Amino acid sequence: MSEAVPPPIHGAAVSATVELLDRERLMTLGCNGPDGWPHVSTVGYMNEGLNLYFVIARSSRKLAMLEADPRASVAIRSESGADGDAVGLSMAGRVVEVTDPVAIARLDLKVAERFPGVHVYAPAGDTVAVLHFTPSRVSAVGVVDGRSVTQTFTLGEPGGAISQIF
Repeated sequence: MSEAVPPPIHGAAVSATVELLDRERLMTLGCNGPDGWPHVSTVGYMNEGLNLYFVIARSSRKLAMLEADPRASVAIRSESGADGDAVGLSMAGRVVEVTDPVAIARLDLKVAERFPGVHVYAPAGDTVAVLHFTPSRVSAVGVVDGRSVTQTFTLGEPGGAISQIF
């Protein structure tokens, strides 16, 4: 039995996803370890639309794992209502390092604007790597009245024909 291919993401889903990404600032990042075990940790992020950027130490195991296998998963959760209802995202995609100094300087400015009190987050220096997560699949999860409701969308590979949002 083959798995059904999720539908392409559409305008309303993109808007709701970006709204949640704009509101939050921590994500759980999962990547593949060399021993086959998943490695999961929480990192701060900044987004431009559906694109996520984060900074990790060059000496970290996480960077080595992502360089060896750029596939990653991200989860972001947000409290959304007085009754404890929640919304969240689970995204699958790929991570690449941002090495262009002009792009890094632009991200530095955006981080300073969005998080004026979080100076240590700003991507700078040669001891950290600035990473870019590009999703190819987005699963939106809503918890309403104690029940999870999920809708999964595809975005296609970067430069592909499914989505024009990148």
